[in-house]
Amino acid sequence: MASASKPSRARTEPLHRTELLHLRDAAVQLGISFPTIKQWIYKKKIHSVRTAGGHHRIPQTEVDRLLYRARGHNQSERRIGYQRISGRNQLVGRIVDVRVSGLVGQVTLSVGGQLITSLITSSAIREMKLKKGQTAAALIKATEVMIIRV
Repeated sequence: MASASKPSRARTEPLHRTELLHLRDAAVQLGISFPTIKQWIYKKKIHSVRTAGGHHRIPQTEVDRLLYRARGHNQSERRIGYQRISGRNQLVGRIVDVRVSGLVGQVTLSVGGQLITSLITSSAIREMKLKKGQTAAALIKATEVMIIRV
């Protein structure tokens, strides 16, 4: 028989090779404050994992899940920020890699655990000031993927 203990707020399902983030890093990626992310944990709006020392860590998959939601409560609210763009297939995610070589650059986004890579000009990367960890959107148009900073 197991002894009674304080209920855990931590996620109980297994995490398969996911990066665990410190709360401040997760808050920066989500565009929220440190106290807000703590409240989200306590109110179970975001899943966390407890370390052996009792500290909370946020799985990267959880941040990816919330990135799309953080831009609005429904699809019409999320689209308000992108009204200048006519494309309907916009996927908001987190930049996980930016590589520049000569005139061409490669930007990789994580959207809901899936990676989307786009080749764009290096001047576009500099103009949008794209950096790893920022939120961006992949604009899917025909067979091309364009990156816009959000």
